[in-house]
Amino acid sequence: MIDYIRENLSYYGIYYRLLFKTKKEVTPEYVSFGGDKEQYLLYYEPKETVSDKIIFWVHGGGWNAGNPKFFDYVGQYFAKSGYRCVSIGYRLSPKNKYPVQIEDVCRGYKSAVNFLKEKGIVTSGIIVAGPSAGAHLTSIMCYSKVVQREYQVDVSQVIGFAGFGGPYSFRESQSLTLKLLTGMLFAKGYDRRNAEPWSLMSKNHIPMLLIQSRHDGLIEFECAEEFADKAKTVGNRCEIYEVEDKKNTHSWYTAGCFLLSREESKTLDKFMTWIGDL
Repeated sequence: MIDYIRENLSYYGIYYRLLFKTKKEVTPEYVSFGGDKEQYLLYYEPKETVSDKIIFWVHGGGWNAGNPKFFDYVGQYFAKSGYRCVSIGYRLSPKNKYPVQIEDVCRGYKSAVNFLKEKGIVTSGIIVAGPSAGAHLTSIMCYSKVVQREYQVDVSQVIGFAGFGGPYSFRESQSLTLKLLTGMLFAKGYDRRNAEPWSLMSKNHIPMLLIQSRHDGLIEFECAEEFADKAKTVGNRCEIYEVEDKKNTHSWYTAGCFLLSREESKTLDKFMTWIGDL
């Protein structure tokens, strides 16, 4: 309960940073990949590229909120750090029920790869990442052969997956907030195992970094532990990073860390170091 209260109080600090401490480095390119206003991606080209690796980011927001424009500061951070970044949007619940969200993420990913190739950019070093709901969706795209076949997604060029605070399993012991959010995401009677990363995981080549906090306030740490155990069982490489920062509630470490510097956030430093080492 204490961490849940801390999570809710964290929004003031995050919005303060967002409003008064962020600067726009580049103007992203807008690309639509569907008829709905949420079906678009933003591409961030850094002024000075330090690596051929490309970050594919899918935002969080409980599946019912957020979009790439709101999370512009994340793309700005990557561009400032010298990495190309694609930020992908998707249709939101409760108006749109799952599997619409994973359909959009897969479609957005394919559209982004084609877009980059048309620009002459090599796409052999893709890192897929996302926080919270974005971690849920991207983990399914990366590790479910069923989903890859259904939506014809080729993840052979993905060299790493990083999830921040993801709901990888729909456990009995979960927060009321998560129960409410999944209640809006799924139609009545839908078999949630068809949307559960833990149940869908297959063996593949992509190493994963699971960033999780014991003081999340919304997602239990055991959720990442169970996903890591499943990864080891099927033979996938997995590392869990336990958040050490004082700003360790869900919103701070999943997306708010990109409003900080690497010196201010050990979580951000771990993620960027991991990217560099891939």
